[in-house]
Amino acid sequence: MARYTGPRVRIMRRFGEPIFGETTKTKYLERRPYPPGQHGRWRRRRPQSEYGLQLMEKQKLRYIYGLLDKQLRRYFEEASRLHGNTAYIMLQLLEARLDNVVYRLGLARTRPAARQLVNHGHITVNGKVVDIPSYRLEPGEVIGVREKSKNLKVIQESPAMTGHRKHYDWLEWDPETMTGKFLDYPDPEKIPERVNMHLVVEWYSRRA
Repeated sequence: MARYTGPRVRIMRRFGEPIFGETTKTKYLERRPYPPGQHGRWRRRRPQSEYGLQLMEKQKLRYIYGLLDKQLRRYFEEASRLHGNTAYIMLQLLEARLDNVVYRLGLARTRPAARQLVNHGHITVNGKVVDIPSYRLEPGEVIGVREKSKNLKVIQESPAMTGHRKHYDWLEWDPETMTGKFLDYPDPEKIPERVNMHLVVEWYSRRA
């Protein structure tokens, strides 16, 4: 399945929550708090099967991080090989992606916008340009904006520079130097997006 590039409000209405974190679009979700489609307002919600619940959570996770199915499966396979809670480890690996951290730092308003910044070579890690969105950060690594990119309008108007960024315990941000630090892998309980990772792991475990 290709990466989703369609209307994001439609997907948010399907799940009933602002999974993309776009505050400018949550008003549409509040105005139409029911599924999309011609009969969305009057459609009776039937109790979902176990399969349906697992699929829904897996799809939600995929949309949140903007991944292909095969990419998400690789994260599951890696997490399952590591010692510890597979569900928590999988979520921590996703949070350590460079495009996600750029978004969390507030250098972009959405993850797709953060991915574009990385792809275009505007982001550095430990002083070196890294243009791979899936690059996995290690605790202590420093994320910055390339010198010649600091005056870009999209950077100057980002939440990180206007003082409207959200704060996360596992990240540091210095607006003076325009650098941030990935302090550690986050506690899954503190990640704002609500995904039942155990259902996601069950989905992949039964199809391994």
